[in-house]
Amino acid sequence: MLLSLVLHTYSMRYVLPAAVMMGTAPTYMLAWGAWRLLSALLPARFYHQVDDRLYTLYQSMVLFFFENYTGVQIILYGDLPKTKENVVYISNHQCTVDWIVADMLAIRQNALGHIRYVLKDGLKWLPLYGWYFYQHGGIYVKRSAKFDVKKMKSNLQAQAKAETPMYLVIFPEGTRYNPELPKVIADSQSYADKEELPVLRHVLTPRVKATHVAVDSLEDYLDAVYDVTVAYEGTVDLKGQRKVAPSMTDFLCKECPRIHIYVDRIDVKDIPKEPMYIRRWLHERFEIKDRLLIEFYDAKDSKRRNKFPGKCVHSKLSLKKTLPSLLFLTGLTASMLLTESGRKLYMKTWIYGTLLGWLWVSIIV
Repeated sequence: MLLSLVLHTYSMRYVLPAAVMMGTAPTYMLAWGAWRLLSALLPARFYHQVDDRLYTLYQSMVLFFFENYTGVQIILYGDLPKTKENVVYISNHQCTVDWIVADMLAIRQNALGHIRYVLKDGLKWLPLYGWYFYQHGGIYVKRSAKFDVKKMKSNLQAQAKAETPMYLVIFPEGTRYNPELPKVIADSQSYADKEELPVLRHVLTPRVKATHVAVDSLEDYLDAVYDVTVAYEGTVDLKGQRKVAPSMTDFLCKECPRIHIYVDRIDVKDIPKEPMYIRRWLHERFEIKDRLLIEFYDAKDSKRRNKFPGKCVHSKLSLKKTLPSLLFLTGLTASMLLTESGRKLYMKTWIYGTLLGWLWVSIIV
């Protein structure tokens, strides 16, 4: 019984962070909604300037839990610039925490509010968040033949015209690499073999459409592409086989001691423009990722495992960047919940905000 209690307590460590992050969402949406109405007649760039600050506020709170609360060590390799710039961020994809890793890098460049995601179409139905991500500059895309190139291009060009700072996050694999889904991995490898492309072991064959449209649409606006490779320490079993990367719940239960992040900055002028060439270029970038991950997971010398080659920096996020956001949003939410009218407004925001968001995305997105 004591063991069961200990295990239960351990598994509940994610409840408080999840409750705070979800619980402050209506408060955040009310603040954002007020600004959206006030800025309706202003140029788009004014809306995005304040929206980016609001997004920074909320995501800084999220990072308090994912970095300061968990105590995870962030180990950086490569050449992450210290200053913000307009970029397309491409990364391998293995779990939901990958979205947070983009935040971890952006906050270290003071660019957290500039993150926009290319998301799978189904995520637009997330209560509150699905609608907001689109309003923040996110782009929902469908796979294969249903991918709307014209719509994505128009969206990105409009943002560039409004001088919206751009930190566009794309996961070109299109789905997660999951060792427990061998058929997905086998199908990806079969496709690469069929197309006479090198077969990849630790990543899936990348899909080129979103990356090509992004680079092509923002060509004169971008500074660089960040090619990011992520590995979560502790994702190998006793037999040396790769395990599933941690979910957000696992991560908040402090089951990942270290994240290794390799950043390769590629100047936009060094990226090919023609679809055929950029397809090959993107696959070559994933070949590099695969070699890095083979070194990380499978190096014959055990001393070389669980790290990428080259120099690294242990990067710790200061509480000064996250704690004020946590205190502000939780304090604002608590003050709302102390009054009956505040509680009614809070619940109406959850209910009607979600319904309005679903209506909006069903018509517009």
